[in-house]
Amino acid sequence: MTSSAFLQDFHHVATIGATANNGVDRQAATPDDAKTRAWFGQWIHDAGWQLQVDGIGNMFGLLEWTPGAPFILIGSHLDSQPLGGRFDGAYGVIAALHAARAIDLDVRSTGTAPRFNLAVVNWFNEEGGRFAPSVMGSSVFTGLFDREEMLSVKDLQGVSVREALEGIGYLGTDTGPKAAGYAEIHIEQGRILEREGISIGLVDSSWYTQKLDIEVLGEQSHTGATAMADRHDALVAASKIILMVHQVTKEFAEEALVSSVGQLTLEPNSPIVVARRVHLVADLRSGDPEIVKSARARLLADIAALAAEHDIKVNVKDFDIRPIRRFPEAGLELSAKVAANLGLSSRRIQTMAGHDSVAMNTAVPSVMLFVPSVDGVSHCEREFTTDEDMVTGVQMLTGVTRELVQGELA
Repeated sequence: MTSSAFLQDFHHVATIGATANNGVDRQAATPDDAKTRAWFGQWIHDAGWQLQVDGIGNMFGLLEWTPGAPFILIGSHLDSQPLGGRFDGAYGVIAALHAARAIDLDVRSTGTAPRFNLAVVNWFNEEGGRFAPSVMGSSVFTGLFDREEMLSVKDLQGVSVREALEGIGYLGTDTGPKAAGYAEIHIEQGRILEREGISIGLVDSSWYTQKLDIEVLGEQSHTGATAMADRHDALVAASKIILMVHQVTKEFAEEALVSSVGQLTLEPNSPIVVARRVHLVADLRSGDPEIVKSARARLLADIAALAAEHDIKVNVKDFDIRPIRRFPEAGLELSAKVAANLGLSSRRIQTMAGHDSVAMNTAVPSVMLFVPSVDGVSHCEREFTTDEDMVTGVQMLTGVTRELVQGELA
């Protein structure tokens, strides 16, 4: 693997859907997502590997050295958040392509096939920015989500996943490879590695996640002609709920709980009409499930009191609840050994964010690796990781994958 070839590919892909402030906007199944998919497919073709696309849009580049043997999967996702960063997801896919090519050259030069075959994957809709829930493609692949149900999910414009994938030509019919293991490398999206001067994070577990679907129902009325006492303003109530979601974190130890409202829609969204309906999604995460459950209970009680105070109705539904997932101890030990052999510093670390590796870890032994993020910024155009750290990560992924295809975690 030459670092220059990897960096050339990475910085080229960053031009697809590029934004004015050095980010990217390639939401799932949009034309710019289709362009990166075409680039991925061409890369697979040029490498002489087999391309498969399954029924939820996941793309696989297959290196089949031993017919009939299962595959180690490596990769990430090429879709992004709106006005997102150019590193999140795409780095892991491009790193996987170059790691796989290096291993393929080794296999061909020695003439000795490893125990497992290898596949590079671009998962569909990891971000969940256009279609909720996130981590969709890998969750369908592992059986956590129902494929038909996910194909019926619609974006805010009413376009379904099925329609969007058909529209860009990536609703496939392949079943995808039989997996024996998985590895993924990603930017940390936090400050720990940068702060401690450590090269590689070895992810040992994911945080507990709980999302709330909140519908605030008031009454539509004229903004100029309706007396203040007669209003049932859904947006005013929703704004207070947003503050509740933010403030509930202060009831626990610092950084023990993170929360946000990241999406909000309102009806009728007219400048001269008091809002009748507001829909928002709240996100609660912690390394301790009991903290999330306690915060949820507090929010439900406060929301019920708010609804009574404002004489409106608020419907709250739980969804996308994700338990803590722990990665295999053998994978952590293997990764630490590879890092040491490469002369790299490493430490164990949790992931607060969701990743395709978390879904894959429910089905096969999985490894998740982090490289440092500058300032810990992510889902933002300012997201940044140095070329040096990215190249180091490719070397690390290559080393781990070499061990996995030989059957180290089987």
